Amino acid sequence: MSKSYYSLGLMSGTSMDGVDASIIQSDGETKYKVILDKYFEYPEGIYKELIKLRDKIISSKDLKKFSKEIKEIEKKITLFQGKLTREIIKESRSNINFIGFHGQTIYHNAKEKISIQLGDGKLLAKTTKKTVIYDFRQNDLKNGGQGAPLTPIFHKLLVTKNKIEPPVGILNIGGIANFTSINTNNNISSLDIGAGNCLIDKWMREKSRKQYDKNGEVAQSGQINKMVLDQALDNFYNNDLSKKRSYDIKDFDLSFIRGLSLEDGAATLTDYTAKILSKKIPNNLIFLCGGGRKNKFLVKSIQEKIKGKIKLIDDLGIDGDFVESQAFAYLAIRSYLKLPISFPETTGVKEPCLGGKIFKN
Repeated sequence: MSKSYYSLGLMSGTSMDGVDASIIQSDGETKYKVILDKYFEYPEGIYKELIKLRDKIISSKDLKKFSKEIKEIEKKITLFQGKLTREIIKESRSNINFIGFHGQTIYHNAKEKISIQLGDGKLLAKTTKKTVIYDFRQNDLKNGGQGAPLTPIFHKLLVTKNKIEPPVGILNIGGIANFTSINTNNNISSLDIGAGNCLIDKWMREKSRKQYDKNGEVAQSGQINKMVLDQALDNFYNNDLSKKRSYDIKDFDLSFIRGLSLEDGAATLTDYTAKILSKKIPNNLIFLCGGGRKNKFLVKSIQEKIKGKIKLIDDLGIDGDFVESQAFAYLAIRSYLKLPISFPETTGVKEPCLGGKIFKN
């Protein structure tokens, strides 16, 4: 009988608004049980610093230019996540074996083999007195992979554990959207398929006092500018961008909708996002997770463009807000056990690849 471990996954996505924390019990393979999920909002100061810093970093050269600011905010978010870790461990009364520390992505460019997630694993281990596993993407990049997406092996576990008959897909709509496909032979494949929430969120921040378009209400009240939309889609599909396997939010910009009203811009961006995502989604059962699943206008727009049936992963009794934090708790266990976390069919890596740096307090 395989040994089970208690692992805490910490995930802070591209919205940069806070941290999803999940404790699971798993053997790193087929067994999996959720102990606790909890969200912790970043203090406003950290949120604003992160957004401001990310917007400054346009190329890898800027990583050196703003290195002092990067180090300062990295320490702040590490100490914040250390504090919430102690809190959630106390609340759960679990004897945590590992912390899967994703960190905060501020730059990703697979071509340059660079993916930067802010988070000091050694400092987190020191402040929590736990074994921390972090920096999950570097080994994949070194071995020819794109460094993302890393969650498909966990998606496969969710499908198997819930006895869902393949073919089936899991669409995670975060800042960037990624899609995992599981075929009738139970084999997985995945890739980033386009912008998720990132363009809509950025538009809302720039044109209003809102951080995102709740339920897609702003977009629903606007009109899609078809001329602008068609030109933007033409530019996307006649560009190397459409051929990439992994994305950074800086791969996408708002230039094509400058001058539109808040409502019309949101409507046009939402349809732009839906059209790109729907092109790469097969016509079978799809489960949605991630923050974007709450954007009803976006989900409706995707559903209208595909023949497959879309359901929320929440319908399976899985909280769609915490799939990624649970995934990194699971990947931490696999990393410790020296089991692969990325594969040729998921990141394009040459062969099944280990990942994650381990720091024992």
